[in-house]
Amino acid sequence: MRAELDKKADQVSAMFDEVAEGYDRTRSVLWFGQMGRWAKAMARALDLRPGQRVLDVACGTGTSSRALSRSGVEVVGCDFSPGMLAVARRRVPSLKFVPGDALDLPFPDGAFDAATISFGLRNVHDRVRALAEMHRVVRPGGRVVVAEYSHPASALTQAAFQAYLRKAAPHIARVLSTNAPAYGYLADSILAWPTQPELAADLQRAGWTRVEWRDLTGGVVALHRGYKSEGVRD
Repeated sequence: MRAELDKKADQVSAMFDEVAEGYDRTRSVLWFGQMGRWAKAMARALDLRPGQRVLDVACGTGTSSRALSRSGVEVVGCDFSPGMLAVARRRVPSLKFVPGDALDLPFPDGAFDAATISFGLRNVHDRVRALAEMHRVVRPGGRVVVAEYSHPASALTQAAFQAYLRKAAPHIARVLSTNAPAYGYLADSILAWPTQPELAADLQRAGWTRVEWRDLTGGVVALHRGYKSEGVRD
């Protein structure tokens, strides 16, 4: 089983390596320029203060890390794709980017004031374990924010979103991306994603408390936030 999971992780990493150079451009077109707005909302939800230290898990090309750094905090980006990290280091040379697996983060306990993962938790085969790892590396009293595609509350919006993912998004990807099948994987992973209450329950299972969420763009994206209880030691 472990060998099979490692093989799948390697395949996903290779997929992201291949699309790294054009990743931000393709995402911008796919989501009608909304990625920047979602990144700003994620940064606000973390409620960061100058001098704090934040971990950006599955940082990709560094777009989310750059948005976080505007709060005057120390940002460390972490990703398992060498191709994505190479682009991040070139585009945001002022920030630190570290290779690492979300299921086994290469940081000591309580090393960060906050942690976040934006549109990357879907790519982890054990999301509760990944959320627990983020809990481990955040200090007591710290917080986490998860930004992820989700489930619109309106049945009409949900139907339109699913139709877009199944039909329009793959066509756009074929035109723009160097690896169009990768965006078929994107659609499948979004459609199979848990609902907002289900993800909130996963956060609680991972040790986070005071879990809440906020829908963006009608629920196409949801921000989940949780806190690490004071006095907790992993």
